[in-house]
Amino acid sequence: VRALCVLHDAVSSTGLIGDALSDRSWKVDEFLVVPADQHYSPNIEVSFPDGSNYDLLVVLGAPWAAYDDAGIGRWLIPELRWLSGAVAAGGAVLGICFGAQVLARALGGSVARSDDPEVGWVCIDSDVPALIPAGPWFQWHNDSFTPPPGAIELARNAAAVQAYRVGRSLGVQFHPEVTTAGIKRWLDNGEARRAHPHVVDRAELLAEAGRQAAAARGRADALVAGYLDRVFRL
Repeated sequence: VRALCVLHDAVSSTGLIGDALSDRSWKVDEFLVVPADQHYSPNIEVSFPDGSNYDLLVVLGAPWAAYDDAGIGRWLIPELRWLSGAVAAGGAVLGICFGAQVLARALGGSVARSDDPEVGWVCIDSDVPALIPAGPWFQWHNDSFTPPPGAIELARNAAAVQAYRVGRSLGVQFHPEVTTAGIKRWLDNGEARRAHPHVVDRAELLAEAGRQAAAARGRADALVAGYLDRVFRL
């Protein structure tokens, strides 16, 4: 079985989700949308791979907005069409943060600036803890989504819808893949500036990531196991 992990920027990684799939003998390929040298001029032409060659598309986060057609539309709009086509063909998508937002938009939902952005480790209210554990999960987002028509909302908190299922696909607003090293890369590459209006305490974020590391790996593994057993196989 094969998974294609879509990395939108060169700073991010597949992290714990890639590990959980590899541990289950999945072959994990990666596709980078915006190379490092285009990070600050990201509105580039991109040809997405043939999704039918993969059993699962894992669409990860991004430092851009899933509604910014003016700033990244040259690849965002093709990605929306790509995801819509994959789902229409019966394919499976696991969308994470920006990935969940673009999946929602591709299927008829919406994405907007959030009145309550989140940065840090947050617990959520889950209707299906065996699929979506309550956390705490690492959050880093300024935007939120409205799930597409026909989707089943699975988890939420006071800030936003946190998870939904549509067919064989799952979208989560949080970052199950994140590691301490991944958070450090985001901080080192200026992502703290995108956390407005939050004041990001670098030392505390990294310290809490260290405290959460073992449990976070277990939660990410449980999420992948639950997704593969309860959603992917539908």
